Amino acid sequence: MCSAPLMHHSRKLDVVRHFTPNWFTVTMGTGVLALLLAPYPALRLVAEGVWVANIGLFALFTLLYAARWALFPREAALIFAHPVMPMFLGAIPMGFATLINGTVVFAHAYNLALTLWNIDAALAVLVGLGVPFAMFTRQRHALETMTAVWLLPVVACEVAAASAGGLAPYMPAAQALALVVEGYALWALSVPLAFGILAILFMRLVLHKLPAPEMGVTSWLAVGPLGTGALALLLLGQAAPAALAPAGLESAATVAQGGGLIGGLIIWAYGAWWLLLAMGMTLTHIPRGLPFNMGWWGFTFPFGVFILATRALAAQTHLAGFALATHGLTALFTLLWLMVAGRTLAGAYSGHLFVSPCLLAARAKAREA
Repeated sequence: MCSAPLMHHSRKLDVVRHFTPNWFTVTMGTGVLALLLAPYPALRLVAEGVWVANIGLFALFTLLYAARWALFPREAALIFAHPVMPMFLGAIPMGFATLINGTVVFAHAYNLALTLWNIDAALAVLVGLGVPFAMFTRQRHALETMTAVWLLPVVACEVAAASAGGLAPYMPAAQALALVVEGYALWALSVPLAFGILAILFMRLVLHKLPAPEMGVTSWLAVGPLGTGALALLLLGQAAPAALAPAGLESAATVAQGGGLIGGLIIWAYGAWWLLLAMGMTLTHIPRGLPFNMGWWGFTFPFGVFILATRALAAQTHLAGFALATHGLTALFTLLWLMVAGRTLAGAYSGHLFVSPCLLAARAKAREA
């Protein structure tokens, strides 16, 4: 009579023991879905419901990951020596940023959003510096095994920059100025480095061809820094006149607004190139097999922020082509999200998605010794 409760308790502990930060990619993709659906009046309540559900998911994942560090600290610390899993620490501030954006769009709680944004920006900088430092000092990497997951810790800062641009128009002049300045600084901490990583990724693909099937979806991650980088420039440029003019920086505001549009358009076009390439690589992988794993959430957030940048270009250029693209891509994104979310729910229920590669690698190494 006691065996079933004990097994149930053991399974719960296994979920905690194997809980990894790549689960926060669920909150990234789900948060973007809420933001994409929000402008459609007929879907406004659905979008708000998705945002509220995403808050619950983020809280649950935070509790599970904190529990892992509390109950299994030595095993949790193995993440810093693993060549892939630490990259997903960047998903934590990026998932958090979607909640902050929702606080602006749905709750209109701007002061709360500012407080949360300060926390998110600090986390993004910590991850953006800490994970590369661990790569330099504790991990083993090779060009042949490199994938676009290298971008994840780096992109967190530009996601925070885009959030700053979205929040600034709702704040008093002094706070808006600080947000815009800090937003550009965060953009600079991320986008130039992301461009460098993309150049290395291009060379890796040329020399070593496509990644292994289980890492096939990572090709979509290359779209993320370009979609977010374009979106941040567009939003910061749009917020610049009201933020900078009261400080006597009218000329800088004009440059920021014009540069935001031109720079955002250029980076968006580069992102479109990578998006088409990612689609082609995915279609190439499918006949060979593309096993489902948590990496499939890479279909969502990078694609979603690219669509948000497309929407921002539609609003600022008033070109119908961008508006039509936004509607079509949003429909495609929603279908992708439904597919990935459904398979994730099934995998979570069965338990087979709760696997810690860091822990498995450590056990394999111990057996070899």
